[in-house]
Amino acid sequence: MPLRVHAFLDGVPLHDAWAIDLPRPRSRTTLNAFLNEAGCLPGDVSPATRALLRIRFAVGRLLGWDREPASADSHRFANRLTDEDRRQTLVPAGTKDGIFRIVYRFENEQLSEIANRTVRAAASTALVQGEETYRFYFAVYVQNVSRMTPLYMAAIGPFRRAIVYPSLLRGVAAAWNEAYG
Repeated sequence: MPLRVHAFLDGVPLHDAWAIDLPRPRSRTTLNAFLNEAGCLPGDVSPATRALLRIRFAVGRLLGWDREPASADSHRFANRLTDEDRRQTLVPAGTKDGIFRIVYRFENEQLSEIANRTVRAAASTALVQGEETYRFYFAVYVQNVSRMTPLYMAAIGPFRRAIVYPSLLRGVAAAWNEAYG
């Protein structure tokens, strides 16, 4: 797919990639319009996901994992933006979006980032119109920030894949149905 993220994050390992089909109630719906309509994604998540996130953030506060490193600003993915990217983005780089900061948002593609003491990660979302449905893509890229990063990613891997991401995508589908149902 011709997404900006492929070249933009060249060299940053892709950890997870997911896609879900969404009903196509009308033509020419964009990711930007959906995000503006639905507000902050992903909408409702499962109780198990909420519990896992509460545990993770409590441990993160206790161990200082969620503080941004002093060097975070100089290593932000947003520093890779070209002048053309900056002209095309619909939301300014650095805008807070939950625990993330938006790197860019184009009509049908968004990249957000988070930097803390465990990871430097980017979440990519895209929306593509098909014949009968829209396809929503979600991908996570992770760059090591310390020797802890691979251990941390391995430890949370089963929970991410079995509980968190499926719940997030169900939340996206619910937000879509609420916005365009």
